[in-house]
Amino acid sequence: MTTKANATDDSFHVFDTTLRDGAQREGINLTVADKLTIARHLDTFGVGYIEGGWPGANPRDTEFFARAQKEITFENAQLVAFGATRRAGGSAADDPQVKALLNSGAPVITLVAKSHDRHVELALRTTLEENLEMVRDTVSHLREQGRRVFVDCEHFFDGYRADAEYAKSVVRTAHEAGAEVVILCDTNGGMLPAQVQAVVATVIADTGARLGIHAQDDTGCAVANTLAAVDAGATHVQCTANGYGERVGNANLFPVVAALELKYGMKVLPEGALAEMTRISHAIAEVVNLTPSTHQPYVGVSAFAHKAGLHASAIKVDPDLYQHIDPELVGNTMRMLVSDMAGRASIELKGKELGVDLGDDRALVGRVVERVKERELQGYTYEAADASFELLLRGEVESRARRYFRTESWRAIVEDRPDGTHANEATVKLWAKGERIVATAEGNGPVNALDRALRVALERIYPQLAKLELIDYKVRILEGRTGTESTTRVLITTGDGTGDWATVGVAENVIAASWQALEDAYTYGLLRAGVEPTE
Repeated sequence: MTTKANATDDSFHVFDTTLRDGAQREGINLTVADKLTIARHLDTFGVGYIEGGWPGANPRDTEFFARAQKEITFENAQLVAFGATRRAGGSAADDPQVKALLNSGAPVITLVAKSHDRHVELALRTTLEENLEMVRDTVSHLREQGRRVFVDCEHFFDGYRADAEYAKSVVRTAHEAGAEVVILCDTNGGMLPAQVQAVVATVIADTGARLGIHAQDDTGCAVANTLAAVDAGATHVQCTANGYGERVGNANLFPVVAALELKYGMKVLPEGALAEMTRISHAIAEVVNLTPSTHQPYVGVSAFAHKAGLHASAIKVDPDLYQHIDPELVGNTMRMLVSDMAGRASIELKGKELGVDLGDDRALVGRVVERVKERELQGYTYEAADASFELLLRGEVESRARRYFRTESWRAIVEDRPDGTHANEATVKLWAKGERIVATAEGNGPVNALDRALRVALERIYPQLAKLELIDYKVRILEGRTGTESTTRVLITTGDGTGDWATVGVAENVIAASWQALEDAYTYGLLRAGVEPTE
C-alpha cells in the first residue's frame, strides 16, 4: 500500500503532539519562540498535523496560535488546537473553552473525551449519558463552525477493560457526530502490542469509525503498540519527537515514521524528508535543551556504531550483514568503534572512516591492534576518543608521533586562602619550532589554568589555536590497584567552531590525565587546521 500523510492525501495521518504532550516531560519548559521553532522543524520534516497546545487554558499556547498564524507558512502540516468537550449541563455554543478553540484559528481541533466509566463519574462528576451528550454536542458544534475534528478517547484501553460497551459507545457517538478520526489513547501506557491489536480490530469492526492510536511508553512498548494498531487498521498515529512526554514519554515519532516508510513500505512523508530525520531529531533536542539520546533507534549516534571485531569482519564484506538498513536513508552514518574488542577489520574500517590509508600492510594493522588492546588495559578508551585514536594511528603509519610542540615540564598549584577561596596557577615549559617557551597563567581550577598556560605559550606560534574551545570535560576514577591507589581517565571534547573532537588521557591523578588529553586536543586541532608538524 502506498499512502502519503499530508494535507492533500488524507488516507493516513502522521500527527505530532510534541508541543503539547511532549512538553509535559519533566525538564522541558518551552517558550513561545521555542514552540515556533519546533513547529517549523516538524513542518519541514513533513508531518501532517502539529498539535500546538491548549488555547484558552494556557496563555502561552494562546499566544503561540496567534503568532503561528502570522509567522509560519506551513508547507506540509496543518495546525491543530487541543481542548476538551463542553462542560456538563451546558452547551457547546456557550462554552468559553470551546470558543477559545475556535478563536485559535486552527483548522483542526482535537477534543479529549472520557471513555472510561469511572473517570466520567469520578473526574467529570456526571452521568455516562451526559458524557455522551457532551461529546455529541461539542463535535457537532465545531463541525458546524467549519472545523475538522479529531477525538482523543482518554484512558480508552483501561475503560475498554472495565466496560467495553460503554467505551465503544463513546467512539460511536464521536464518529456519528462528525469526528473524522477517533483516537484510542493508552493514557497510562500499560498495554502490550497483542492487546492493542486485538482491541483496535474489534472496535473498528463494531463501530465502523476511523481510528487512530496514542500510546504512552510506560511498558517500553509505545512504538510497538502504535505499529500494532496500524496492523489492526488504524490510519492515524500520534507521536512526539524523540519520544518526549509525561513520565517515561510517548511513542517516538522517528522510529514510528521510519518503520512505516522502510518496513511497511508506506509513503508517509514528502520525498526526501526521511533523510533529514537525524538532523531534525537533534535540532529539536537542542531547542528543548536536552542531550540527544545516543542510543535512540535510527537517529542516535550509536544507532549504527559497531564495536565487536566479529561484526567488523562481516561489515567489511557487506555492511548489510550487521545493519538492518542503510543509515544514510535516515540521515545517519555508520561508525566503527575501536576498543580492546577490536580486530583487524575494525582497525581497517576505522582507518578508512578517518581518511587514513593503511594499504594492505597487515603488520601495521596488527601493531595498531596490539597497541589499542595494551592501552585499553591501562585504562584508555578510544571508542569515545576518536581524535586520540587518529593520532595513535597516524603515529604508527608515519612511524613517528605527530608533534607540534614538545613538553619539557608543567606544574599546577592550588592555593587555599584564609577566606575560603582558592587560587589556581599553572606553569608550562615547552619547545616549539626550536624555541623554548615558559608560560604561566591562572584559572578557575588547575586544569583550566593549565589550558590557559598552554594557550599563552603556543598561540603566538600557532594562531590557529585561538579558535579552540573546551566544550566538555569528563572524569572517571577507574578501579584501584591497591589500597587507595587508583587510575583516572579524563575525556575532553574540544571544538573550533566548525566541528568538535574528543581526546583521552589516563594517569594516576586527574591533573596528569587532563594534561595528556589537552596535549592531544591541541595537537589534533592543529592537524585539523592543516598545520604541518615541526617537532
